[in-house]
Amino acid sequence: MGRWEPDAAGRLREAAMALYAERGYDGTTVAEIADRAGVTARTFFRHFADKREVLFAGSELLQEHMVAALAGAPADATPMEAMTTAVLASADFFDDIRREYSRRRSAVIMSTPELRERELIKMATLTTALTQGLLDRGVAPDIAALAAETGVAVFKVSFERWINAADDVPISDVLQATLKNLAGLTA
Repeated sequence: MGRWEPDAAGRLREAAMALYAERGYDGTTVAEIADRAGVTARTFFRHFADKREVLFAGSELLQEHMVAALAGAPADATPMEAMTTAVLASADFFDDIRREYSRRRSAVIMSTPELRERELIKMATLTTALTQGLLDRGVAPDIAALAAETGVAVFKVSFERWINAADDVPISDVLQATLKNLAGLTA
């Protein structure tokens, strides 16, 4: 592939995933990813700060989507109802095409302590943003933090269940089932 072909970022993601599966994260270089994608290392760095970010780029879009859904929840919603709106909105972000990529991504992340740490940071950042969203709605700080932590926990558990579920199970069903489990825990 030449450098002028479209979707360099997508090709770089796929090349990185293939190389991470073949050689491991630590055994893969940026130059190898760029070469496999048919671009230069310079092109790689136009799209991603480093080889780790190939796996995490776009997470800010999910965060923005969930925070926007939280802000759009009815004004009279309880903090947990508003958080449920945000959690359910995450389903808009994932489809069957992303499931296989998500499975491969998860395997790479779980195999590398540095990447597991980055995933935890990503979840902490999401929690902070959702907490702020609840604070903006006038929720007390301790309740906002608890609701946001709970919402992110529901998202994390649901996401893990979804990538391990049969291919015909939509993430929205998994999110609903996890929320139902949570309601059962607090009843």
